[in-house]
Amino acid sequence: MADTAAIIERRPWNSIGWMISWLPSWCPTSPNQLRTAEEKMLEYITGDVSKQYVPISGGNMLWTITLNGSVKDKTPLVLLHGFGGGVGLWALNLDTLAQQRPVYAFDLLGFGQSSRPQFSSDALEAEFQFVDCIEQWRVNAGLEDMILLGHNFGGYLAAAYSLKFPTRVKHLVLVEPWGIPERPEDQGQAEPVWIRALGALLSPFNPLAGLRLAGPLGPTLVSTLRPDFKKKYSSVFSDNRVTDYIYHLNVQTPSGETAFRNMTIPYGWAKRPLLRRLALHQAGTPITVIYGSRSSIDGNSGSAIKEMRPNSHVEIIAVRGAGHYMFADQPEDFNRSVLQVCDALG
Repeated sequence: MADTAAIIERRPWNSIGWMISWLPSWCPTSPNQLRTAEEKMLEYITGDVSKQYVPISGGNMLWTITLNGSVKDKTPLVLLHGFGGGVGLWALNLDTLAQQRPVYAFDLLGFGQSSRPQFSSDALEAEFQFVDCIEQWRVNAGLEDMILLGHNFGGYLAAAYSLKFPTRVKHLVLVEPWGIPERPEDQGQAEPVWIRALGALLSPFNPLAGLRLAGPLGPTLVSTLRPDFKKKYSSVFSDNRVTDYIYHLNVQTPSGETAFRNMTIPYGWAKRPLLRRLALHQAGTPITVIYGSRSSIDGNSGSAIKEMRPNSHVEIIAVRGAGHYMFADQPEDFNRSVLQVCDALG
């Protein structure tokens, strides 16, 4: 395995580096506030939760929570959050998913409470960094193999990991995955000129830079622009803990966010889409693709994967009444769908 310490670059600050280092102090946040916000999210969990930092190379750490970790006769389920997310967003799922088997969830490198190193600006190298860090996490967490579930960007990384380490993934579960289809050749030409110009103007900036630039107004901005997050968890939380958690997740020093930006091309497409690569994936690895019936994400990717893998198990599940964050929109149906996948493995 390549040493991630040798891959993750420690470059000198560039001309805008001073702004990157200054922005977090302008925002009403800190690692301690993020930790407190996550703890409030996890108060809903009734089972015993083990929390630890799992070390990987380069002095980096991946923040990890574990439920039912003492069970040894069941394949563990590992959850990878999406872009801008963290382990706390699985609050409505962890207890149910961990009834029969160990469940692990960790903050991806560069996100949440995990280390936030500087990634390579090259899309291929950045992908390799994420994938190798997941493998290092698996080894140091003591897992032989796993059911690997990823949402959004986590789905992309779960698929990329399974391509490189197929024997470690008993079942790949892609939940509203990002980065599957290729960008249509006429996509850029179809956009109005002003949108293309705006995209060119904003391309040097991270996706969430505006939230950090808002400074003290940031928490109010999250609550105003994304009231749906509070609504998704309203059955268990009546306060603002969800939007507070999302705010503190996304105004820390950008790291994984920058890597994600470098892995995209205009209008949100992946530089290295997965569809053709998944067609060549080891046929013995079963894949389940889960979409929300009300999501704006292209649900045709699951059908395309199935068509390109005629000799492999590919199942497509639509969760009715759910959007992109189906695990919070319809947690009971989502949990049931995931448990069906897990139970099939015994």
